[in-house]
Amino acid sequence: MKRARVMYQGVLHNATERDGQLLLEDGQRVWPDQVTWLPPLAAVEKPRTILALGLNYADHAKELAFKAPDEPLVFLKGERALTGHRQSTRRPAGVQFMHYECELAVVIGKRAKKVKRDDAYDFIAGYTVANDYAIRDYLENWYRPNLRVKNRDGATPLGPWLVDRADVPDPMALALKTTVNGQLTQQGNTKDMIFDIPWLVEYFSGFMTLNPGDLILTGTPDGVVDCKVGDVVVTEIEGIGALMNTIAS
Repeated sequence: MKRARVMYQGVLHNATERDGQLLLEDGQRVWPDQVTWLPPLAAVEKPRTILALGLNYADHAKELAFKAPDEPLVFLKGERALTGHRQSTRRPAGVQFMHYECELAVVIGKRAKKVKRDDAYDFIAGYTVANDYAIRDYLENWYRPNLRVKNRDGATPLGPWLVDRADVPDPMALALKTTVNGQLTQQGNTKDMIFDIPWLVEYFSGFMTLNPGDLILTGTPDGVVDCKVGDVVVTEIEGIGALMNTIAS
C-alpha cells in the first residue's frame, strides 16, 4: 500500500492512493494538487535519526573523482532538512553548483539492535524517495561534509509515498531516474549500491539502536547536474514513486 501525509483545508490527514487520487482517512477523495504534501512519516516517540550515505554507488564516486569507500561513508541529518512532495527547496544566492541526489530511503519499522543481515528486512517498515540536495560550494570533502552541504532547512524532499515493505519484493533491483524540466539527467539501479540494504541494517544496528521511524538514505548514482532557480526536479524510483520539487531563490 502507498501511504501519504498531507494537509487539506488546514487539517492533517493520512491518505492512500486510489485511482490517481488521494483517499483521505475520513473518506474524502481529492486530487494531488489540492493538498500540501508532507514527508510520509508518522510522528515518533523518540527523536528521529536520519542516516545518509555518501558515495554508495561506485559510478557516482568516480564521477566526483573519489575512490569508492571501503566502509560506509555516513553523515547525520536533522529532521528540519526534510520537506514534502511538490514543495520548493532554496538555492542560496551566489552558489555556483547545487545538485539533486535521487535516493532510495529506508524507513525502519521496529527497534533494531545487533540485527543479522538475513533478518534485516524484518525490521523495515517500507521505502520512500528522497532527493538529498547538495551544495558543492560548501563541500570540504566527501569524507567530512560541511553541515551547510546537507543540513539546510528543506534541503531534502521526501515522498510522495511510504510504500509498505511487503509491496517491494526486491528493493535491490529498482530503477532510479531524475529529470530536470522534463529532460532525463540521471539513471541508475539500486543493484549497483556498494553497501546494500541488509548490510547497512546489520552494520548500523551493530553499534547503535535503530528505532521505528528512523531513516537510512542509501546514496545516489552518477549523473548529477547543477540546478537553477525555477528548475523542476523529479526524482523517481521504480515502484516507489515520483517526487517533484522546485528550486526557489
